Amino acid sequence: MRSLEGWGLLGLALLLVVVLPALNALPAGAPLRVSDFTLNLFGKFLAYAILALGIDLIWGYTGVLSLGHGVFFGLGAYAMGMHLMLEIGTRSVYGNVLPDFMVWNRVTELPLFWKPFYSVPFTLLAIVLVPALFAFVFGYFTFRSRIRGVYFSIITQALALSTWLMFNRNAMNLGGTNGTQRGLYVATALCLCGAFLLCRSITRSPAGRVLIAIRDSETRVLFSGYSPAAFKLFVFVVSAALAGVAGALYAPQVGIITPAKIGVLPSIEMIIWVAVGGRGTLLGPVVGALGVNWLQSLLTTHYPDLWLLVLGGLFVAVVLFFPDGVVGTAQKLLARLGPRGGAGARLSARPEEVKGSKEAGTPTGVSHMEAR
Repeated sequence: MRSLEGWGLLGLALLLVVVLPALNALPAGAPLRVSDFTLNLFGKFLAYAILALGIDLIWGYTGVLSLGHGVFFGLGAYAMGMHLMLEIGTRSVYGNVLPDFMVWNRVTELPLFWKPFYSVPFTLLAIVLVPALFAFVFGYFTFRSRIRGVYFSIITQALALSTWLMFNRNAMNLGGTNGTQRGLYVATALCLCGAFLLCRSITRSPAGRVLIAIRDSETRVLFSGYSPAAFKLFVFVVSAALAGVAGALYAPQVGIITPAKIGVLPSIEMIIWVAVGGRGTLLGPVVGALGVNWLQSLLTTHYPDLWLLVLGGLFVAVVLFFPDGVVGTAQKLLARLGPRGGAGARLSARPEEVKGSKEAGTPTGVSHMEAR
């Protein structure tokens, strides 16, 4: 079963990285040609999938529900957007070295914090480090204070709202509500593959077992001699860095980034992608991000008034009828139909998979690690 899953993932990676760009390279009018618009649309969806993987690490595997990942996504997107606007230079609408929105706001000199973004290496570092450092500072004080559960979710939601309000201010010199192909798509697809492998290596490592144990019973992990706060801080920072990378890949493909992507509603939508695909599975968030956003693109084109109703209905259906999401439910069905009553391997690590260790009073992940 593991080999079957491996081949399936390899086939999906080849489809995204090789096949779609190759079909886009076909001459115009070819029956199988993928249009530039479609490729760009899928590139945006793949950026969302990277973000969803990060959320799955913190929520699906660690049990920490963050409603503020739009902030980290926006930080990465703004870092890339600032660099691209500076690269445009005098080719802008007003022919000024300053970005257009600064000309509108009668700014006469480039703000000091913009100047480092002329540098490509600095921009690439900022894309990863700014969200990661922000998450480290926020997570350090939050987890150190043992804030968890719904209280952590509320605090991250407040973080998203306050950041959205701050970025909307023109005095920040970030554009306010104005905001800032094939090779870019391939880069996004490769980054998605790299993010998937990174998350997979973390979840299958001893640290990953501790994360699962924290999700199952944080108190037992604490009594076993581990520091849940340190592990949660680590995975929160990694998740924020992935969100920053996703934002940086999103900005040039869409051509604009505004505070609308930082607020509370986008952060909640990101959670829905993971829930629909199946949290705690890695593959599920990718499927959820691609599927939900493709459905959004389809419905908003033909039936724009129905999208919010469909999105709400999807979330309610997942909570009530398919709590494991699409991928999690499919894996359970395959396990029941498989040989020996479902002994096949899975990419997920759900709480119900191990009961013996809980009965013995030891957290799931910790008992597995000690057995080694």
